[in-house]
Amino acid sequence: MNLDFLNDKQREGVVTTEGPVLILAGAGSGKTRVLTHRVAYLIEQGVMPYNIMAITFTNKAAREMRERIDNIVGFGSDGVWVATFHASCVRILRRFCENLGQGYSSNFTIYDTDDCKTLMKEVCKYLQIDTKQFKERTFLNVISDAKNKLIGPEEFTNRAMGDFNMSRQATVYREYQARLRQNNAFDFDDLIMKTVELLRLDGDVRAYYNDKFKYIMVDEYQDTNAAQFELVRLLTGGAQNLCVVGDDDQSIYKFRGADIYNILNFEQHFPAAHVIKLEQNYRSTGNILEAANSVIANNEGRKEKALWTEAEDGDKIQFQQFDSAYEEASFIASNIGALVRKGEADYKDCAVLYRTNAQSRLIEEKMIYEGIPYKIVGGVNFYSRKEIKDVLAYLKTVDNGSDDIAVQRIINIPKRGIGATTITKVSDFARERGLNFYEALLHCEEVPSIGKAATKIQGFTSLIEKLRQIAQEESVSALVEEILDQTDYVAELKAEGTDEAKARIENIDELLTKAVAYEKDARDDGEEPTLSGFLEDVALVADIDSYEESDNYVVLMTLHGAKGLEFPRVYMAGMEDGLFPGQAAIFDGGGADSELEEERRLAYVGITRAREHLTMTAARMRMVRGETAFHKISRFVKEIPEELVKGNLWEPKPMDDYSSTPIGEYSVYQKPSGFGKPFAASTSYGTAGSTAGTGKGSYSASRYSVGSSTTAVANKNGTKIEKSELDYGIGDRVSHIKFKEGTVKDIIDEGRDYEVTVEFDGVGVKKMFASFAKLKKL
Repeated sequence: MNLDFLNDKQREGVVTTEGPVLILAGAGSGKTRVLTHRVAYLIEQGVMPYNIMAITFTNKAAREMRERIDNIVGFGSDGVWVATFHASCVRILRRFCENLGQGYSSNFTIYDTDDCKTLMKEVCKYLQIDTKQFKERTFLNVISDAKNKLIGPEEFTNRAMGDFNMSRQATVYREYQARLRQNNAFDFDDLIMKTVELLRLDGDVRAYYNDKFKYIMVDEYQDTNAAQFELVRLLTGGAQNLCVVGDDDQSIYKFRGADIYNILNFEQHFPAAHVIKLEQNYRSTGNILEAANSVIANNEGRKEKALWTEAEDGDKIQFQQFDSAYEEASFIASNIGALVRKGEADYKDCAVLYRTNAQSRLIEEKMIYEGIPYKIVGGVNFYSRKEIKDVLAYLKTVDNGSDDIAVQRIINIPKRGIGATTITKVSDFARERGLNFYEALLHCEEVPSIGKAATKIQGFTSLIEKLRQIAQEESVSALVEEILDQTDYVAELKAEGTDEAKARIENIDELLTKAVAYEKDARDDGEEPTLSGFLEDVALVADIDSYEESDNYVVLMTLHGAKGLEFPRVYMAGMEDGLFPGQAAIFDGGGADSELEEERRLAYVGITRAREHLTMTAARMRMVRGETAFHKISRFVKEIPEELVKGNLWEPKPMDDYSSTPIGEYSVYQKPSGFGKPFAASTSYGTAGSTAGTGKGSYSASRYSVGSSTTAVANKNGTKIEKSELDYGIGDRVSHIKFKEGTVKDIIDEGRDYEVTVEFDGVGVKKMFASFAKLKKL
């Protein structure tokens, strides 16, 4: 195989095949190229394709790897196991889950987030837990965290001894897991944990996969949690021909249980490990990479490395700060619109990234106002829509009658006159007899005081049994059409005649298209399409899988969602301390697993999504949970060397020479200090469509600084009011026109104003600027 097109480190990663290998692959350094050619090289060296396993995290990444391997290797490449962690575990469990000895069968259901919430509601109701006081989501998070750490219900119960709150969580965990087992269902965390359990308990199964997988490769290793680490260890066995590829600087999923120390301590787990660093970047311009390197260098818990490129420096990073989030959103939308009108970019070239989903609302509004096509990736998942979940619930019931959640969802869809009281009676009967809900329905005539509802229930079960017969004889897509026909689901939507109903019909049509596509893909892969296979395919879809690079729209997504993607132009919105990084992260300590270092890694990920142009924006004032918050510019912006940034910053000059911009009743005059020293004069701007337009007309943007500043405030007549000393201090009682009375807890001199922290008697702690708060000492 000719490997001359690879750089030296990439080539080293391809040909170093024996023993444990750690490839530290910086953003845009060609890691997928290394992995795919490594597979081809192994096959060229005589390794059988079915002895090679490649695991990644997303379906998108798995598809890309699969396509590249097929193109490079050609005939026989389909024998290579290329799949996500979860898909790999589903494949193992479908074959061997009965070996767990816990009553699972191979046609198990995979519960999505909504299914888990529904199940948890039932659990809390059964245990008589007040969900206003103890949220279902909290219990689910605790259980997920435990499963990611391979802590089962029994061990969790033992750890809870003497802790009342944890004991309650243990009770919920046990009941939740018992109902999953009863429903022949796994949640997403179970897929990993139960596979690990299987490999630990059954030596024959473990030996089978140890013999099968002689060479294992794991992509995005920095995102693995404890359960995934143990899974890889068990699959690897004694051979230890394990190659992991990852970047500790892109470890951003701690909230999902990812453990950065899996990659940082790889050499401790595998002392004979060979370490290779991929630092040459093939994605971004020099200035973007230098900005990324400068930011991430502030982290203490990382492996030393620095991205570099042979490409030109390119444009500087554009930075703009605005009065409000409204103006920030207006600038982003109008700037994109102007670029497209001038032919400098297509919509699909642009991505707007933000820290929290809440930031998307204003940006969406401005996109609509400017007539810009956009798509939010990571919004409402297609498979979470009501009509889709209804049809899928029918399919799940046909495939797995043990799934109580699916059966109860559709028992009265369409309306059959089977109400909540009847469902409760059947549920109680099922629990008393040790039956699942569908089995109880089949014996509904035995349910006490069921009355005339028995006839209606029998109509439902007759339909399901008929559909099961059809499922054995017809394709998945034909079964979907039969369900729609037998239930009159689409007919009822057509009769409704609303725009919403039409949209739902379109979604159902798309589900049919998905079913047909699944059947074709399965046959192309040499597999027989099955109902279980289709439901598995649907269950493992992630938000990012809906993103299509060929579609011409602006992408709006969170920074977490953007990982693995790249765009010619990236806008990072909300670059403010308190938002990004958040307040909790700011006060967290150092170390690789601290929140601040994780937030900085997230900033690094955002910066390295940009290929040619990076724009960062911030708002001085932002509405948060209904209250106006005042934020400083993000420390992540300040960590970028000043020579790499351009924006609305300039050399300070006498206060009288400053122009002012109205903000309600006041105008603000500022004297910026920049990043340690002032920036040189930069862009002046005015009309919408070029920079900071708030609408279709022109508008003059106010100028703000990075860092501290000295401020004067002017009223409408232009009379300046210099900042004066406060007549209250820490510990004093004060009153506010809205929040009423409170106690001053802290006062910080911010140069331009005093930031005052007050604990109000009725609404709690608030932070505000003195000139706006107008507090009165009591």
